Amino acid sequence: MLSSRRFRIFIHLFLAFSCLALLYQLCSDALAVPFVDHEASDVVVPTRDETGPNGLVPLEAHIISKCPDTRDALRTLILPAMQQVYDKVDFKLSYIGKPTANGGVDCKHGPSECIGNIIELCARELYPDPKINLGFIMCLTKDYTHIPERTLIEDCALEHAIDFNKLNECAARDDTAHGLELLRNSVQRSADANVTISCTIRLNNEIYCIRDDGEWKDCPHGPGVNDLVLAIQKLYHGSS
Repeated sequence: MLSSRRFRIFIHLFLAFSCLALLYQLCSDALAVPFVDHEASDVVVPTRDETGPNGLVPLEAHIISKCPDTRDALRTLILPAMQQVYDKVDFKLSYIGKPTANGGVDCKHGPSECIGNIIELCARELYPDPKINLGFIMCLTKDYTHIPERTLIEDCALEHAIDFNKLNECAARDDTAHGLELLRNSVQRSADANVTISCTIRLNNEIYCIRDDGEWKDCPHGPGVNDLVLAIQKLYHGSS
């Protein structure tokens, strides 16, 4: 469990223990995701009943930072789909955990995962452009076992033009515990949507597909990139 006090202690110990990297190993292929040529069948999607801002289609991935299913879902479906329909969706990443009675959060893989979640939430708050924040998050997720090591965070921040100091300030702001508040709100959003599995993808506020234990599950429209892109396009143009 991560409470406000334990979070502040943990993040300061984490930063104090970590050392600066001597050389930065750039993750140059973070966004170079090959297009998955999945032969799209006739996709039937529900009538678009809710929309995001400016008529955009709600698309949301519920994840945790230290998870191979998150890595696979981002790499093989979310990122390549976003490259095609980023201008048609209101995209969100929400995190899965358990809110606690004392205002803290339980994360599946412990405090280190809570810290990873907070760092990624801060990146999205500071850099709302998906081309920046998704690239950074994918860079971290490729080496998820090393989250939240400082060297990994600095390397990915450098590659994606993210200010590490601003990221750290957001995550470890003592006066308001801002990072923990971001995580609590995100975890509550997933709980309100009754989502407990990483990675659960929701389209138009309904479950579209789940990546769990190395497999795609509950994907009635198919887990392919073309399937998701077509479903988004039908929802987007169906409201015009």
